[in-house]
Amino acid sequence: MPQINKLGATVTPPSRSPRSVAPIRDLKRLRIVLTVFFALDGFIFAGWVVRIPAIKEQTGASSSALGLALLGVSAGAVVTMMLTGRLCRRYGSHPVTVVCAVLLSLSVALPPLTHSAAALAAVLVLFGAAYGGINVAFNSAAVDLVAALRRPIMPSFHAAFSLGGMVGAGLGGLIAGSLSPTHHLLTLTLIGLVVTLFAGRALLRLAPPPAPDRPDASSAPSRRLDPRTRRMVLIFGLIALCTAFGEGALADWGTLHLEQDLGAHPGMAAAGYALFAGAMTIGRLSGTTLLERLGQTPILIAGGTTAAAGMLLGALAPTIWLALLGFLITGLGLANLFPVAIERAGALAGPSGVATASTLGYGGMLLGPPAIGFMADWFTLPIALTSVAALAGVAALIGYTTRR
Repeated sequence: MPQINKLGATVTPPSRSPRSVAPIRDLKRLRIVLTVFFALDGFIFAGWVVRIPAIKEQTGASSSALGLALLGVSAGAVVTMMLTGRLCRRYGSHPVTVVCAVLLSLSVALPPLTHSAAALAAVLVLFGAAYGGINVAFNSAAVDLVAALRRPIMPSFHAAFSLGGMVGAGLGGLIAGSLSPTHHLLTLTLIGLVVTLFAGRALLRLAPPPAPDRPDASSAPSRRLDPRTRRMVLIFGLIALCTAFGEGALADWGTLHLEQDLGAHPGMAAAGYALFAGAMTIGRLSGTTLLERLGQTPILIAGGTTAAAGMLLGALAPTIWLALLGFLITGLGLANLFPVAIERAGALAGPSGVATASTLGYGGMLLGPPAIGFMADWFTLPIALTSVAALAGVAALIGYTTRR
């Protein structure tokens, strides 16, 4: 309805047209689609890790040989992560996410086809490349969405990853005794391709939100990050490394620890990782609220300290149930450390920051299992797993130093 302003002129109030509301609706749809990809990533990765004991037996590899084979995942991921950051700046994070999801779904079917540690390492390079690529791509997309919504929702995406991991590990535990690793992981391939077909089409239709102003090469190719920004990105990347080390160690060795050292049934052993992933899911679902109320520094300090205590219990407990309790406490402690570190690095430097912090973070996740393997051969697996507690404590200490 027309109104009269102070100068006596007739003005018409602006109307809320569907077009003005559409961007918000698109951001909500984008959040849902990205959440699906995070969950798919966790589901496929967990499906692989719960079959590691069976594939270890199939290949006849020792702990150290298996550790070297798992290094193939690290090598493939770390090499492609920085490249993926460049691809995201050039082609956009949405197409790169879809392509990497297809590659991840296909490559997860390869490990059961191997019969030696060397062959296993070779196929894990491909799996690691796809895994590293998709993590940089959808984290970059999520960082821009967080900035557009102006809410710290990054933990919710990683909650979807943990939820997918919990479902994947739980399913793997249920079918471990009835379905071979070959048929199990081939089923994951089919599920991954179907989900990518539908979610990928939706993601490619949605335009990415406008990137916020930041000193990133995407907006000025000739411009470099200033030393302080680069240093802060590396610091957050180091926090990601310390915490992701624990995620990788529990993913690849937690099941074996429960089965080998504590005599758990294969189904119960697989449930250990499911419990850890479930605790991380709960912690991350509450992450946005905790960040809004407490802030980043208290989350980093409390989370690292809690994870350190929980992992000491999980590694050194004499019974299965105490070890499971330790896994649960560790999951709650680690839950929000990695999302906070990646989001802050991305807010500072865009895809370049995400790629740098992710390379360090996922490098810790993927280099951790081989390191645990060597330490298990030198000492014992429970002693080796205490390194997770040590690095969680380091993450808390670094978090304290970033309080300003």
